[in-house]
Amino acid sequence: MARNPYYAGPASDHFDGTIFFLPGLRPATNRRDMLRWQLNRQRAKWPRHFPSPHHSARPDARVPGLRVTLIGHASFLLQAANTNILIDPVWSDRASPLSFLGPRRVNPPGIAFDHLPPIDVVLLTHNHYDHMDLRTLGRLHTTHTPIFISPLGNDRIIRARHRRIAVQTFDWHERIDLAPNLAVTLLPAQHWSARGLRDRRMALWGSFLFHTPAGTIYHVGDTGYGDGATFRAIRERYGAPDLAILPIGAYEPRWFMHQAHMNPAEAVLAMRDIGAPIALGH
Repeated sequence: MARNPYYAGPASDHFDGTIFFLPGLRPATNRRDMLRWQLNRQRAKWPRHFPSPHHSARPDARVPGLRVTLIGHASFLLQAANTNILIDPVWSDRASPLSFLGPRRVNPPGIAFDHLPPIDVVLLTHNHYDHMDLRTLGRLHTTHTPIFISPLGNDRIIRARHRRIAVQTFDWHERIDLAPNLAVTLLPAQHWSARGLRDRRMALWGSFLFHTPAGTIYHVGDTGYGDGATFRAIRERYGAPDLAILPIGAYEPRWFMHQAHMNPAEAVLAMRDIGAPIALGH
């Protein structure tokens, strides 16, 4: 087995010394399945440009209560307790290792980069290109110098591109204090990680539970539903959140995507399992 280039910590119930995994679940798909999907996929028609009426938000500099703003795809601005938090920020035109090739956005971010309030914290759920955009992270470091927080192993990826960015990494169920009366806990998710062909599941991924004076927010970047056990276990351990932000995209074909991505119907089941009275989809 290949050496892990990102993380060399001790083995645990979700790390075997080389790769991370969700206990009780090993991915069923492999490179052969990936090739089958790519060769047989039926691409839907997609516009080159689709302007949104919600692309020019100008958030307040600080919010004492709670406000959540969708930027696009899985990128959110969370404002709570006068602290500004970005989750999985992507302002690049493409989610790809290449600036000229790969999935291209067709509408602009909901907040223009120059209209962002002062950013205090950047949280990353995992290292896929549509969630960890190194170009955007560099811009944020230069402009706002926020704290960067990610699951284990992802600091090596970021610092290989941006040596001056200090990234704090954490394991599942670790709680991080962000400000007075404001904290976040890194939680499991049914997903995986990779930046290339040989680093699959060598950096950790996860979801976040925010603890704010205005309530708790459960945010998932990407996850499969499975049998719902992950959501029920989180509710049992931490209680039901006041708001759940759940993924509802990238779910076809189901034979290939079901382990790592929920469809809208499964997101409703996840909302019920976690016990959230309100949910937002992304």
